Amino acid sequence: MDLDKRLRNAVRHFWTTRDAQARKQGGAAGRRDAGARAAVTGGKQMNGFISLVRDLLVENGISSPSVYCHRNIELPGYFRPEKCWDLLVVVEGTLIASIEFKSQVGPSLGNNYNNRTEEALGNATDIWAAYREGAFKPSARPWLGFFMLLEETQRSTAPVRAREPHFKVFPEFKAASYAKRYEILLTKLLRERLYDGACFLLSDRAGGRKGHFREPNPELSFRTFAESLVARAIAHLRTSPPGKMVKDTAENPGSEG
Repeated sequence: MDLDKRLRNAVRHFWTTRDAQARKQGGAAGRRDAGARAAVTGGKQMNGFISLVRDLLVENGISSPSVYCHRNIELPGYFRPEKCWDLLVVVEGTLIASIEFKSQVGPSLGNNYNNRTEEALGNATDIWAAYREGAFKPSARPWLGFFMLLEETQRSTAPVRAREPHFKVFPEFKAASYAKRYEILLTKLLRERLYDGACFLLSDRAGGRKGHFREPNPELSFRTFAESLVARAIAHLRTSPPGKMVKDTAENPGSEG
């Protein structure tokens, strides 16, 4: 019942952490990093969302040492040796879930949008190829999630002209803002079953410091995202042998934070 409040706290953590990292790095270096790079290179701004998802899993029966979110977060790839994910759920050698958390803040909308799109597609293609080749045996098909927060500004929500020097773009992209493009991207990732859950939040800088955010598409809401993930975790609990979930071998250092 308090999920919305907890999500607002995570949004507030995102913005206040970015502010703190920018001040810290600018002071330590004697100058400001270009643009928002100080906050990005400082990291940790997504930890509020990662911790919220981890807590939801633990509250619904997944043992804490089975949730990796800071260390031991590598999975083998098919096109590369390994890929670091932001959160993994691995129970007794079974991969339950893997999630990527991303954000975009600042004026470089076009380049960053393209980079995020390529990352989302590339990571999904890589992990599903690795799964097909048996990299995660004896795991059943894991749950794959993608979380995205975009800064809501006049530029990110304004129509963008698509370039069509040779062929026409698909109609849904005509005059679509970058916010709309992200919404289309995540919806199509779900439709194509490249991801099992996707979340898309919009938050402006001033309101975000107070925990304010917006969810433009109910299908991409955090509640829908979290319910799908928790349902997958509960399904695993119900099909696991009695006592398996509580028989953790060694404490997972990656579950801290």
